[in-house]
Amino acid sequence: MEINLNGTTVAIRENRLGGITGYDGDVCDLCNQTKCGAINNRERCFSQAGSCISSALHGLANITDIAIIDHAPQGCTAFAPDSLAEHAFVAKKRGVPYNTVILGTDINEKDTVFGATGSLRDIVLETYKRYKPKAIFIGTSCASGIIGEDIDSVVDELKKELSIPMAAIHCEGFKSKILAGRFDLEDHAVLTSIVKPPKKKSNIVNFKNFNESAREEITEMFSNFGVKPFFFYSSSTVEELSHLSEALATVCICGSLGTYMGNALEKEYGVPYVKTIDPLGIVGFETWLRELGKVIGKAKEVEVYIQRERAIYLPKIEEIKKELKGLRAVVNMGPGFAFQISRVLQELGIEIIYVISLHHDAKFDNNEIPPFIEYYLEDKSSNNFKVSISDQQNFEIMNILNKLKPDIYLSRHSGTTVSAIKQGIASLFVGDEFKAFGYKGTLDFAHTLLYTIKNRSFEKNLAARVKTPYTEWWYKQNSTKFLKEEVK
Repeated sequence: MEINLNGTTVAIRENRLGGITGYDGDVCDLCNQTKCGAINNRERCFSQAGSCISSALHGLANITDIAIIDHAPQGCTAFAPDSLAEHAFVAKKRGVPYNTVILGTDINEKDTVFGATGSLRDIVLETYKRYKPKAIFIGTSCASGIIGEDIDSVVDELKKELSIPMAAIHCEGFKSKILAGRFDLEDHAVLTSIVKPPKKKSNIVNFKNFNESAREEITEMFSNFGVKPFFFYSSSTVEELSHLSEALATVCICGSLGTYMGNALEKEYGVPYVKTIDPLGIVGFETWLRELGKVIGKAKEVEVYIQRERAIYLPKIEEIKKELKGLRAVVNMGPGFAFQISRVLQELGIEIIYVISLHHDAKFDNNEIPPFIEYYLEDKSSNNFKVSISDQQNFEIMNILNKLKPDIYLSRHSGTTVSAIKQGIASLFVGDEFKAFGYKGTLDFAHTLLYTIKNRSFEKNLAARVKTPYTEWWYKQNSTKFLKEEVK
């Protein structure tokens, strides 16, 4: 199913990319089933948690000087204070203004019976009057989706009247179980309302990331090749985003994060999208950087940079690997990081014994089987480690950790690291997407791993004093007990 920028909706990943949230097996089986098109989802008859793709509104709130209107009951908009505070913090750290607002329409019982597009229209007009945003995005919710609110017609009418970019975000929570679908919704809204056809090419490389923590480092690195990075969406302006089509190339820190925007810009405007394993660890970084150099015509400059940095950092990385070799790890992250971080751990001499991924896409948006990191691991790994596709089911994770008792547990979801610590397991929250980026990042990551392993007093003390809610009965079960049998 190809990307279609002519409509207001985005096909969910379950349909567009063959995404699944239920699987139990190993990396070789996962790859083989995916290659032959036989991968099928296994539903759960019990689920402890779930994801909501309306978090797309949180992602869009990264953009400054815009208004986001959540057409939903008031509880759905409870994310707004934390969201705005987070984005304002990133902007302040960078030293740029941030003036975005998030409002909810507070749908009530009367609205669900008689409809609320009239009040929605009034709210949009009042929002524009008060805040003068550079763009307005209107998001749906389960409630507005169920009653069939026609927000598209409101958008079509008002964007002519207000003469600013506007878009509807169809992010009803019940549409999809795959949290990463929020990235596609964000990108679709920006592509269809803000991005303009190119007038000229610039020396910019689009860099899609989360919180741009490596901005200074990457800017300095790119200067060696005569190009500048444009990081988005953190603190991006509407004007800056309108020029995405004029870039030399698009890159991303995470394949799952970048597939929609990267492939859409390539298809619609001819902006090359760098499709490699992600730039984490030495192998990933060098593979990614060489491909970028090829795309922008700077292959020689890239090779000079690689050899210079190798001489500085590789001896230091090799030294610390001696202390990490033989450790056993369990990894639990979204697919864009779960297998990439696993690859980096293997580069550092750590054995992967289990990978838990929030979901798995059978393909990316270029309609080809891409260079999946899973395939790289299938080919390069010394062991055929276990894999579970599990959308934030903490009870399954606790079962796995209790049985395997790894030396270290790594997650991009802080709540699960807390649970692991209560079992006395050394745990690392990898919240920064650039934690293992490039040579320096890989060295810092290795030092963090070693520090986490050696400083165990907190985990031991907490585990000795805290009782978890999981019984011995559960720990004796297979962690996938509630996965239904696969339906062909």
